Amino acid sequence: MAPSPWIVETSSEKFQEDVLERSKTVPVVVDFWASWCAPCRALAPILERLADEHQGRFVLVKANTEQMPELAAAFGVEVVPTVFALRNGAVVNHFQGLLSEAQVRQWLQQVLPSEAEVLTAQARKLERTDPSAAEAAYRKALELSPNEIAARIGLARTVLAHGRIDEARQIIDELADLGALDAEGERLQAEIVLHTQALQAGGVESARAAAAADPENLALQLQLARALAAAGQHEEAMEICLQIVHRDRRGAGEQARELMVFLFHLLGPDSELTSTYRRKLALALY
Repeated sequence: MAPSPWIVETSSEKFQEDVLERSKTVPVVVDFWASWCAPCRALAPILERLADEHQGRFVLVKANTEQMPELAAAFGVEVVPTVFALRNGAVVNHFQGLLSEAQVRQWLQQVLPSEAEVLTAQARKLERTDPSAAEAAYRKALELSPNEIAARIGLARTVLAHGRIDEARQIIDELADLGALDAEGERLQAEIVLHTQALQAGGVESARAAAAADPENLALQLQLARALAAAGQHEEAMEICLQIVHRDRRGAGEQARELMVFLFHLLGPDSELTSTYRRKLALALY
């Protein structure tokens, strides 16, 4: 038989790549076995047949314990065969000994992504190239699993990108009420606030014209900063905020400071803009 793309013979040198890193993109099933083990020889064709049948929904990695005893020990393998399932670099389930094909199928159902999770992952990949198809995939995932948090957040992200702010806000508000917002959900929540403020300011060009007509009006400068932030022009927005802080620390400067802090949260601590303007803001304040 031709080698299967879904079955990998690993080694001590490649185990990190074959198992831990690979599991961040696709579920990995690791079969710890030994050549002298009769149950291992009986289980192997079952696992291999199911790996080929599932056509990439998981990758089977075969680990010979005689060649890599240190890795078997690290996984706590005491008997062979022992089979682990990993997702996102972590073990999510395992079994020991010989199972029937029906039992292995049942075990796989517990560890493989659901159809809704698969659709959600596909939708995320489609967001940049085909937003309409991404939205349809998210909605299909939610038909199958209405409580799929990643799909709900993905749908909010997609409709917000289409400018449907109220629809995105409703999704995020429902998740917030459930206490189910993750870091991405909180970032979207911040984006929605910025988009709402930008609408109130009348958009970037309108806000820029108003600010240029009355450059001493710090409230109009702040509106421009908000419109720029919502449009993704974060550096210019923060530079305007910084100038407002310098000119009026206690009045409009406080609102400008709040907007800068809001953008720091939106961009995240690893952003170069966050690092640069957090330092500049600290110097302006102290």
